[in-house]
Amino acid sequence: MTKAHIALPLLLTILTFIDVSTGASNVFNVVSFGAKPDGVTDSTAAFLKAWQAACGSAAAATVMVPTGTFLVKGITFGGPCKSKLSFQVTGTVVAPAYYRAFGNSDYWILFNKVNKMSLIGGTFDARASGFWSCRKSGQNCPPGVRSITFNAAKDVIISGVKSMNSQVTHIALNGCTNVVVRNVKLLAPGDSPNTDGFDVQHSTGITFTGSIVQTGDDCVAIGPGTRNFLISNLACGPGHGVSIGSLAKLLNEDGVENVTVSSSVFTGTQNGVRIKSWARPSTGFVKNVFFQDLIMKNVQNPIIIDQNYCPSNKGCPTEHSGIKISQVTYKNIQGTSATEQAVKLVCSKSNPCTGITLQDIKLTYNKGTPATSYCFNAVGTSLGLIQPTSCLRR
Repeated sequence: MTKAHIALPLLLTILTFIDVSTGASNVFNVVSFGAKPDGVTDSTAAFLKAWQAACGSAAAATVMVPTGTFLVKGITFGGPCKSKLSFQVTGTVVAPAYYRAFGNSDYWILFNKVNKMSLIGGTFDARASGFWSCRKSGQNCPPGVRSITFNAAKDVIISGVKSMNSQVTHIALNGCTNVVVRNVKLLAPGDSPNTDGFDVQHSTGITFTGSIVQTGDDCVAIGPGTRNFLISNLACGPGHGVSIGSLAKLLNEDGVENVTVSSSVFTGTQNGVRIKSWARPSTGFVKNVFFQDLIMKNVQNPIIIDQNYCPSNKGCPTEHSGIKISQVTYKNIQGTSATEQAVKLVCSKSNPCTGITLQDIKLTYNKGTPATSYCFNAVGTSLGLIQPTSCLRR
C-alpha cells in the first residue's frame, strides 16, 4: 500500500465528521434586511447585516438568499461565529457589471476565519467579460477578483454552488483545514484569461468531488503548503487540467504532499495532470502523489512534469529548479493525446524526480501514428502495459 493510499481514507473521514446543518429556526433572510431581488439595487449592506445577525446567534443559524437576482459588491463575511452557520442560496448573486468597481481588491466574496459553516446552492455570476477584454487588450487593468474565497477557515462544506464568469479564480482556499467541496459547477469561456476553477494553497484535508469545471485556465491549481488533498469524479475541460504549481516562486516555500486525483475525465484540455515549477532555487517539494483511473480525451499534454516552467518566455530564470519531486504514481490512465508526445517528464537538472511509477498507461496519438514519451532526469519504475513506451531511467 502506498502512502497516497493511506492518505485517501484520512481525507474521506472529513465527510463523516463535518456537520453544519441547522434547524428550521434562526433563519435570517437577506430580504428581511433590505436586499432587493431585482439585480439592480445594491444589496451588499443587507447581506452583511443578515450575516452579522446569524453569526452572532448562540444557536445554529442560516443565512437565506431566496429566489431572485441580488447585486452584491465586494464583501467580507467575518468569523468565527458563535455557532454552526449555513449560507443557503436559492437565487443568483451578481457582481457589478463594471469591473473597476472592485478597485485593487483581490476578492469579490470573502469568508474569513469561519468555522463549521456550509455554503449551499445558488449561482454566483461575476459578469467578467469587460475585465477579460481589458486583459486581452493589454490595457492597464486592475488585478482582478476571485469570486469566492475562504481564508483561514475550518470544517467547511461547499455544495451545489454554480460560479460563472469569474474575473480570475472561481473558488479559492487559503490556509484552510477540513473542507469538502462537492457537486459544484465552475464555468467560464475557454478563452477567458486566468480563470482558474479551484485553487488551494497552505491548506490541509481538502476534498473536491463530483464537480464540473470548464474554464480558461487550470481546472484545479494546487499551490504550496497543500497536504491531504483528494480530487475525484472531476469533469475537466476546456481548461488547463489539474496542476500542482506553479512552484518555486519563492526560495522558502512549503511543500505539497499526499495528493490524489482519481476517477476523472479530461476533455480537450491543454494538460491532463501536471506538476510545474520555475527553474529557481527553492526549499519546496512534491511527494506522495497518486494519479489514477483517469480518462484523457484529445488532451495536448496528458501526463507532464515541467520543472522549467516559463509562461510567455519572459523574465525567466536560468537556474535549476530546487523543487524535489518524489513518489509520484500514474496508474490506469487511458485515452487520446492531441500531440504526439503524450508523456513528458522534464525534471530539474540538479534534482532528479525519484520514485516515479508508470503503471497501466494507454495513451494514443489521435492522428493515427504512435504516441511518444520523453524524460529528462526522471527515475522510476514501469509496471504493466505502458503505451507509449516508458522513458523512465531506473
